[in-house]
Amino acid sequence: MSLDPADRAIVAETQAGLPLVAEPYAAVAARVGLTEAEVIARMREMCRRGVIRRVAAAPNHYRLGLTANGMTVWDVDDAAAADLGARVGALDFVSHCYLRPRARPLWPYNLFAMVHGVSPDEVEAKRGEIAGLLGDACRASDTLYSKRILKKTGLRLAGGR
Repeated sequence: MSLDPADRAIVAETQAGLPLVAEPYAAVAARVGLTEAEVIARMREMCRRGVIRRVAAAPNHYRLGLTANGMTVWDVDDAAAADLGARVGALDFVSHCYLRPRARPLWPYNLFAMVHGVSPDEVEAKRGEIAGLLGDACRASDTLYSKRILKKTGLRLAGGR
């Protein structure tokens, strides 16, 4: 799936976030040489095509006091993993959720779900909720806690701000 120059310019201009102004789409439009309506329509179409996953606020969870961050990992029956992963990912306290291949014999886990809390106890309570949802389809689990942030950005196209 390729982007035309106008879509690429919009993505490059917004990839670090929308401008914090009263009319952010008009500001983007002025920078990329389109109208505000064209920017909105193109972004809507890129969302529909899956080029853009979503337009949303991304709060800094550390500044919100959520300093306990645990990547919960689960050994889930492969036949149920996609369905259960979607249900885990829909939980309001899971920030992101992935299915990944196992690396046996050392790494049996195939479902990953990031959980944030004000303390490790809160993360473990949320982990318990996930365990309840997974039930007998889960054979083993663990939590890997963050010690420091090494990178906190997504993919960036060249030419972005």
